[in-house]
Amino acid sequence: MSYAVTKSSPVLVAPAASTPTGTLPLSSIDCTAAVRILVDFISVFSHGEQAGVRIKEAFAKALVPYYPVAGRIAEPTPGVPVVDCTGEGIWYVEATANCSLEDVNYLERPLMMQKEDILPRPPSSVKFEDQILMAQITQFMCGGFAVGICSSHLVFDGQGIAQFLKAVGDMARGLPEPTVKPVWSRETIPNPPMVPHGGPPPSFTAFNFVTSVIEISPDIINRIKDKFTTETAKNCSTFDVITAMIFKSRVKAIKLANTSEVRLAFVANIRYLLHRVLPLSEGYYGNCIYLVGITKTSEEMNNSSLVDVITMVKDAKDDVSTKFVDWMNGGSDMHYNVPLDYGTLMISDWSRVGLNEVDYGWGYPKHIFPYNDDMNIVGSAIYLKPPIPKQGIRLMLRCVEEEHSTEFCHDLLKF
Repeated sequence: MSYAVTKSSPVLVAPAASTPTGTLPLSSIDCTAAVRILVDFISVFSHGEQAGVRIKEAFAKALVPYYPVAGRIAEPTPGVPVVDCTGEGIWYVEATANCSLEDVNYLERPLMMQKEDILPRPPSSVKFEDQILMAQITQFMCGGFAVGICSSHLVFDGQGIAQFLKAVGDMARGLPEPTVKPVWSRETIPNPPMVPHGGPPPSFTAFNFVTSVIEISPDIINRIKDKFTTETAKNCSTFDVITAMIFKSRVKAIKLANTSEVRLAFVANIRYLLHRVLPLSEGYYGNCIYLVGITKTSEEMNNSSLVDVITMVKDAKDDVSTKFVDWMNGGSDMHYNVPLDYGTLMISDWSRVGLNEVDYGWGYPKHIFPYNDDMNIVGSAIYLKPPIPKQGIRLMLRCVEEEHSTEFCHDLLKF
């Protein structure tokens, strides 16, 4: 049977009351090349009859305190994007599916529907890249629904978009205002001195990454934590364990020459480092992330034990504050610039940003999933919470090509 989705035409949901106009600056962190992308993801909810009507009204209410989200990205000065507070609103789509969530395996991978069916897009006449947020509510015959979101990484990081969607949930559940008051304050984040770069612009290779979804149980994670503590008399986190497992398994699988560089880069939350410049960091929903990482040779990694690699990850995390301050002060080492070749792996932890805690009135989502499958210039691993009631970590892996996938996944599951 073919499963179909019937979509309404996109409509603009404007703020429910009048909002300020004018332009607002983005921060120096917002404007780094690393975050000039649109991020697609879905949240799946087991029940919620006619969720679209309630959530549409909630978006309108939330856009009053979060009025910049109702605007558009503009670039009055080339290379300097800003938010133009037009008050136009967000593009919103309501849709119905001719099946139950169970019929399509709750939108798990591999997806049994076209992703275009469950993700929002504006009318063809609208410039896609200028949008800050779009939403689609797809109702299924079982009473469950999916929320498809497309958001600008220029305006939100993971914690920021979760904060906004929690505010929408607050409105949908009848609260008079968001539990967390939004803070813009992008202008308070210092602009680091520009470091001149010579040479031609970077070139990109498009890889044919395959998508794999693997779940790591709490038993495996705890066993490796205990081994690390036994050997080092120190503790390590779940992030340390999972990151070391992936890095080591991937290097082994891709079999680069012994002298080739292999790199791990991961996104660190730096809100705690900005508390002195942000008036209220709790409500700040801009980018508070910094890319740090590890560079080794393939031979060094293959000769390192898993405990050694966990130590590398911990050391890189410990260096975050020093390297970030160095970057803000115009240090010559531009830590955002990572070579985008097959030797590089990018890690992003979505399991703790709060997207699993968005409640529109029918409880938390069964699971969430990113859908940026067309991003093929660098290998990536995203950490997610597994579907309720499972525990542990779910990995969405798009970091090896077909010829290396079987060995990579097999090795990862051997730990």
